[in-house]
Amino acid sequence: MSAPAALITGGTSGIGKATAELLHSRGYRVMVTGVGNAADAGLPEDVMAVRADARSLPDIDHAITQASRQFGSLDLLFLNAGISRPGPIESTDEATFDALFDINVKGTFFTLQKALPLLNEGASVVITVGAGEGIGAAMTAAKGALLPLMRSLALELAPRRIRVNAVSPGLIDTPAYSKMGVSQEMIDSWARDVPLGRVGAPADIAEAVAFLASDAAGYITGDNLTVSGGIGVHARP
Repeated sequence: MSAPAALITGGTSGIGKATAELLHSRGYRVMVTGVGNAADAGLPEDVMAVRADARSLPDIDHAITQASRQFGSLDLLFLNAGISRPGPIESTDEATFDALFDINVKGTFFTLQKALPLLNEGASVVITVGAGEGIGAAMTAAKGALLPLMRSLALELAPRRIRVNAVSPGLIDTPAYSKMGVSQEMIDSWARDVPLGRVGAPADIAEAVAFLASDAAGYITGDNLTVSGGIGVHARP
């Protein structure tokens, strides 16, 4: 029996890269997509990296074709490609709005659609959702669209025993923050707001994805696993 195969979108940095490294260490055959230079990703040599923009259907087609040639079928599809563009409604322009929905929503939808023929019976699909509320109306809307999409897909694909779940990271120290101009000092200061006392690492999310992909989560579908260090937890009287 061949090793399980995983395709990870947005897999050349941050959460996607950490997940690729973890799954590879556990015996998965792994392919990642991303818009960065695959040669600079620093992944293990036998992890295949395909340059692909999540908003481009031709790029998605290319990535799925490569996955088909490399693996034949998939046991895990981790739909992790996404962007963050926080900001109030007054400062949100059309280009920002379109990018949020094209990458976070359209890219997720069509990557899964095109990967469906490759998904084995009993395969797992995991979608990165993440925080949305409180960081801008457009961002909230784009992230909010993913949870009902995930639940609908979980029902639609259940006859094939394909499980569809989401993972919602809290404050995770990834390169995305530096791209938004957030300093490391600011990131470290956020730990004061986390009940567990630290900002999360990409490896924390990778472990959650690996769990959702495993037989241990074989009876879990249509669910959202929040990995936030306790942010959002309110004590009950």
